[in-house]
Amino acid sequence: MTTAESASESSQAGEFDLGKLLAERGAERYELHTRYLNHQLPRMLHTIGFDKVYERAEGAYFYDADGNDHLDMLAGFGVMGLGRHHPVIRKALHDVLDASLADLTRFDCQPLPGLLAEQLLAHSPHLDRVFFGNSGTEAVEGALKFARFVTGRPRILYCEHAFHGLTTGSLSVNGESGFRDGFAPLLPDTAVPLGDLDALEKELKKGDVAALIVEPIQGKGVLTGPPGWLRAAQELLHRHKALLIADEVQTGLGRTGDFYAYQHEDGVEPDLVCVAKALSGGYVPVGATIGKDWIFKKVYSSMDRVLVHSASFGSNAQAMAAGLAVLSVMENEQIVANVRATGERLRSRLAALTDRYEMLAEVRGRGLMIGIEFGRPQSLKLRSRWTMLQAARKGLFAQMVVVPLLQKHRILTQVSGDHMEVIKLIPPLIIGEREVDRFVDAFTAVMDDAHNGGLVWDFGKTLVKQAVASR
Repeated sequence: MTTAESASESSQAGEFDLGKLLAERGAERYELHTRYLNHQLPRMLHTIGFDKVYERAEGAYFYDADGNDHLDMLAGFGVMGLGRHHPVIRKALHDVLDASLADLTRFDCQPLPGLLAEQLLAHSPHLDRVFFGNSGTEAVEGALKFARFVTGRPRILYCEHAFHGLTTGSLSVNGESGFRDGFAPLLPDTAVPLGDLDALEKELKKGDVAALIVEPIQGKGVLTGPPGWLRAAQELLHRHKALLIADEVQTGLGRTGDFYAYQHEDGVEPDLVCVAKALSGGYVPVGATIGKDWIFKKVYSSMDRVLVHSASFGSNAQAMAAGLAVLSVMENEQIVANVRATGERLRSRLAALTDRYEMLAEVRGRGLMIGIEFGRPQSLKLRSRWTMLQAARKGLFAQMVVVPLLQKHRILTQVSGDHMEVIKLIPPLIIGEREVDRFVDAFTAVMDDAHNGGLVWDFGKTLVKQAVASR
């Protein structure tokens, strides 16, 4: 570097000091969000006591200003698959920035996208090509476009309670009306019940279906179809010349104990697969639509169509470097094997509590994607309190459990979906026995409190007031 370049860099650094900015304005975080962003988010966080101030994060933990750790069992909705600030991914990003690559010229072929595609396809042996975008919903949008184009048909089928994203195309295949309301008209798509082959075949017989898009395990409620359903659905689709799209945005990259969740069922080979979230390493947004060769060749059928589907920031060097580092860590640290072992330990220990607590109905899931469902108790005293909550709003009991897990035990979790009495656990894939013990001990303490009429119910009364007031 020349003296002039060094002086220029020093001058530029002096003009913007990120650390100084955060030190001066960081305490305004909630006020800034209320004023300039989604004003309902701070309001919601204040209401349920989630308005914490986290100073830093590492691995599966957040740390507050006093140095207290908070266990993350949410992983940023699955984005932080390898935890926060993994050193291998950090180094990869430093390296790619220091390399000063000629990125996004639009008229060359950089090596990193091809190398990441090669690695992804090594885990997807029946698929051949990859399109890189910037998010999960964008990966879904690409799959929907490709399916409609190559089949020449307009309609996409999806499953009730599905979540595939919130942009217009993916919203059209969103199974929750609360997300769709007010945004019509959407694409001509149709919901079918998860696992219902008869309903699927009835729609396919109409001859206008391009594809079925499905989460092998639904994020909303942690639900799966019956054994063999996905393979049978694939056979029906292909018989009617329609495609199977697997949305692995949350379930992919080891989350369920295999690289993809659809791999739990022999013979399932989707025509298109969508991945995102964990591929980012938690740093740079990325999404990938992975598909069969004939699909890509039909979409990109000539030089005139070379940019018929593209993304301005797709395949950028930082995202590709992060993705390559993620796949390297998964292999070198045997992440999938850890997910199987740790997930089974967590699920089995929680499932053993169903006989102990009458409001704990079921524990289900695969790997480190676990749903804890609550249900109506038998004893009269608990049943009357349960009925009070249900009358105000379904899902309040699950929220009653989530809040003390954070406030008393410093564990971050989430309710699995609106109007659902289900907590979903999707922790970083790196957790082990220590984190399992901590969560199970805390969950047991909260459930003891709930069944003994403790302080949990005082918060429940607050939730009921809030629910009634918002009607």
